[in-house]
Amino acid sequence: MTLIRLLAPLLLLLAAPVLAQTDIALGGLTADPTAPVEVTADALSVDQTTREAVFSGNVVIGQGDMRIAAARVAVSYDEATGDIARLVASGGVTFVTATEQAEAAEAVYDLTSGTLTLSGDVLLTQGASALSADRMVVDLTAGTARMEGRVRTVFAQAGP
Repeated sequence: MTLIRLLAPLLLLLAAPVLAQTDIALGGLTADPTAPVEVTADALSVDQTTREAVFSGNVVIGQGDMRIAAARVAVSYDEATGDIARLVASGGVTFVTATEQAEAAEAVYDLTSGTLTLSGDVLLTQGASALSADRMVVDLTAGTARMEGRVRTVFAQAGP
C-alpha cells in the first residue's frame, strides 16, 4: 500500500504533460473568417446547380497569415449571401501559420463557425515539439485547438 501511495503522484506528474497537450494554443493565431480568401490551383470546375466550385491540382488557400494546401478543394457558398461558407480539402492537406504546421489526410474549413477540422493521421509541429492524433479541431477565432483520438506527443526540452 505504501508503494502505491508513492507511485500515484509520480504517475500523475508524468501523465500531466500529455493531458495538457490535448488542448493546444496556436501561437496566438487568430483568423478573421470574413477576410478575403485567395485560392490558386491548376484547374477549376464550377457547378452552378449545386453552387459548388472544385479547385484541383496544387491548390493553395490563403487567408491572412494562414495557408492551406491540398490536391483538391471543394468550395460551397452560402445561398443567402453568396459568400464562401465551407472549404473541403482532400488529397493530403498542409495547414501552415507563422509558428505551426499541421498535416492531415483531409480538412474542413467552416468559415461560418470559424473552425478548421483536420482528420486522418494529423501531425502538428510547433517548433521542435510534435503532436499527432486522428483529428484536430482548430478554433480560429480563439486561437486554440483540440486533438482527439490516440494523441501522441514528443516534447522538446529547453535544457539548461
